[in-house]
Amino acid sequence: MPTPKTIKKRTGDLVPFDEQKITNVMRKAFAAQEVPIEESALEQMTNRVVAKISERSDVEYVPTVEQVQDIVELVIMERGYFDMAKHFILYRFEHTKVRTAKVLEKIEEGTLVVTKRDGTAEPFSLEKVRTAIMHQTKGIEKEINLEEIANQCQTEIYDGIKTSDVSRSIIMVIRSMIEKDMAYSRLAARLLVNELNREAIGADTIDYARLDEQYRATFETNVKKAVTLKKLDEQMLAFDFKKLSDALRPERDDLFQYLGAETLNERYLIKEPQTKETLETLQFFWMRVAMGVALNESKKEDRAIEFYEMISTFRFVPSTPTLFHSGMPRPQLSSCYLNVVEDDLEHIFKVYGDNAQLSKWAGGIGTSWSNLRGTGALIKKAGISSQGVIPFLKIANDVTVAINRSGRRRGATCVYLETWHYDIEDFLELRKNTGDERRRTPDMNTANWIPDLFMKRVRDDREWTLFSPDETPELHQNYGRKFDELYENYEAKADRGEITLFKRIKARALWKKILSMLFETGHPWVTFKDPSNIRSPQDHEGIVHSSNLCTEITLNTSATETAVCNLGWVNLSQHTLGGMLDRQKIEETVSIAMRMLDNVIDLNFYPTIEAQNSNMRHRPVGLGVGGFQDALYELDIAFDSEKCVQFADECQELIAYHAIVTSALLAQERGTYPSFKGSKWDRGLFPVDTIALLEEERGEEILVTREGALDWSAVRELVKLHGMRNSNTMAIAPTASTSTIVGCTPTIEPMYKNIYVKSNISGDFTVVNPFLINNLKELNLWSEKMLDKLKYHDGSVADIPEIPENIKAKYKETFEIDMHWILKAAAYRGKWIDQSQSVNIFFHGSSGEELSNLYMYAWQLGLKTTYYLRTQAASQAEKSTVDTGEYGSTHTRNVSKRETVTERVPEPSMIEQPRPEPIISAVMAEKERPSPVATKHNLYVAQDAICEACE
Repeated sequence: MPTPKTIKKRTGDLVPFDEQKITNVMRKAFAAQEVPIEESALEQMTNRVVAKISERSDVEYVPTVEQVQDIVELVIMERGYFDMAKHFILYRFEHTKVRTAKVLEKIEEGTLVVTKRDGTAEPFSLEKVRTAIMHQTKGIEKEINLEEIANQCQTEIYDGIKTSDVSRSIIMVIRSMIEKDMAYSRLAARLLVNELNREAIGADTIDYARLDEQYRATFETNVKKAVTLKKLDEQMLAFDFKKLSDALRPERDDLFQYLGAETLNERYLIKEPQTKETLETLQFFWMRVAMGVALNESKKEDRAIEFYEMISTFRFVPSTPTLFHSGMPRPQLSSCYLNVVEDDLEHIFKVYGDNAQLSKWAGGIGTSWSNLRGTGALIKKAGISSQGVIPFLKIANDVTVAINRSGRRRGATCVYLETWHYDIEDFLELRKNTGDERRRTPDMNTANWIPDLFMKRVRDDREWTLFSPDETPELHQNYGRKFDELYENYEAKADRGEITLFKRIKARALWKKILSMLFETGHPWVTFKDPSNIRSPQDHEGIVHSSNLCTEITLNTSATETAVCNLGWVNLSQHTLGGMLDRQKIEETVSIAMRMLDNVIDLNFYPTIEAQNSNMRHRPVGLGVGGFQDALYELDIAFDSEKCVQFADECQELIAYHAIVTSALLAQERGTYPSFKGSKWDRGLFPVDTIALLEEERGEEILVTREGALDWSAVRELVKLHGMRNSNTMAIAPTASTSTIVGCTPTIEPMYKNIYVKSNISGDFTVVNPFLINNLKELNLWSEKMLDKLKYHDGSVADIPEIPENIKAKYKETFEIDMHWILKAAAYRGKWIDQSQSVNIFFHGSSGEELSNLYMYAWQLGLKTTYYLRTQAASQAEKSTVDTGEYGSTHTRNVSKRETVTERVPEPSMIEQPRPEPIISAVMAEKERPSPVATKHNLYVAQDAICEACE
């Protein structure tokens, strides 16, 4: 991200951003406390501050002085200067008190003025502030402390402040109170929505007596304006706007929590390029997305309204690229792209160019590099030795960095290499923060494409041989028993001297290095080649060479076909009724969602011909789920229980049932996908049937039952009769950004923390698990004191004695749950899925044996892929807002100078002889673990996933 060009002062004025001022401020602060510091250290800290400012959002924005000062505090603490940070905080606090006193004095005198939109001034009125807030508190009056908000607002204004900034200040004050009750989140959202509506309709023309009429008329006006501005495609003018505007439901704005509304405002709504004022209200946005996906329908208005009903009620959520680009002149609606690189210089650089184009249009990239010959292999035409894969990956990394996806977020790529590749050991170290920078890819994800044979040899403590693909060309193109035979034949050839470049190592030694690098850097991810291929419906058409950027897509790739994933997800939190899953509602949602996803394929703008060829031939979609933890809360099911596994099984079976039915019905209406003949669908094999195939190929039991709760005979007959419209129907992707929009927990994961600090473009604010708050309210246990206890325990309820045991069991945080339960739920869910799932591994500990056993268990369950390995931070920061005199301190010592936090790398249990575990610093990449000095509260700062393409 570029450095901001301007900064917003407390007066609202914009001035040039000058990093030297940051250095000067810190220099003066250190001098005032007589703390010596070198200029080089100040320069490094300034660079760190600027980098953090640039990372606040994927869109360019104007930081405020307060936001910059907040980051300066964090950087000072990161350096270990905690006393200095404390004095800096106190200094800011005292100056704030002085400013506030002056403001209050002016308010009392009636001399403080606000600047209206037309440029005129009028005296500031606290009563107007109260009235504006009170109008938005309908239904939540009892939870809202109006006077507290009004009083706090007085401290946030200044003489001459613009009325628009007054509105924003009110929202920021209310936002800071969300930790007390989610009612404040709704209130902040309502106020923000009101501002967005005023912008869209026109602040000078809005008439609240005619608001509904103006609102609906503005929809057509602004769509036409967006077309004129080339923001929307001219095809969007072909709709009956009267019919669509009558279908708008502004009251659904009240479904939004603050963060969801703010996220749409920051990044998704169409803005006027010059003024930056929004052309879309929240409901205009949903309707625009629905229209864009209905463009190819014969009854486009009816379908657009049907789609709008689904997405505006948060039942189905399309992926971010669809939300970004629906209805636009070049609607790149797909999420991720998968390709494979051939061992040819021309093709290597073609893939660089293709990936640049795919990234430019907001696609995430997953690329297999396993075809490239290893380091030292002979290049016959040139008569020289190859430098292997790694130098080319460095270039791929730089291509990723150079591209800003759709102008809204950084490029994102994951590269895959098979475990038998001669360069695999160097590949494992790509994300290390030490060593030759030319052989590091700090901005690119890596994943290990692991055949079953390797896992067996790890378990059996056997040797493993590394090969160069130019001498073993068939390995990348085969899987299962055929791969095993070829691999063993190549080993025999190596023993006979018929293969010149190979290396033989202990399988457990390589497995140890894989786990060590995972623990240290979070990469490479562990993904399994054989289950991904053996269970693929498209085994007749080629090979799955890798997964994608988020490890949930398992589609074939080749030099002529770049696989495309078209994603969206069912929000389970909107499908529970009376303590039960609403099956009829699921059926309706899935059927409409599948139609929307199928439309995406035909409407999509394809940046490369290889992507278009693949998507049109196979028409895969990936219907996922989100809000799984919310549904468990509603159903009163603990995550670490057999009931949870059963629910994961049953709800996914229900989704799979209707996804496959809908695809078959779409095939009846629109025709089968071109490569249907010979597929597993054509052969009568459904996803659940492929567990037995995997078991047969592997020669070992897969620890998953095959039973289901539904009668599938009618579905099998339907597919036999009509075929399938889509080669693949399901994939469970991460949903961090889109879950934020609709206010539910992401994807299939447990609640990470019951209390955390959310960071976005406007700053940080604390969020508490709303389900927990409601349960504590029912028990008369929710209070300011309970909030402080939650902060003290970093969100965990385990050690708060007054909370009942059943509540503690229900609200365990991620790292308090045995990971085996998460994996088991994923496996039982996965038996119904024709692609894969983004399954994070949460590891609380440092035992290599435990970590190894987790991944071995995932493999034994037949999982196709895993995603990030996430560990907990090793240190804490001071809880400055908690009374440590009452609760004590969780710190075991004071830190007066900068120290390096160290942890031990896990030592897998299979190593023949015990050996000392190496000590390393920063065992997880910064973005993948909570910062030890993340906030003053010492609460986890929620970061959106690196890959948003799949959300």
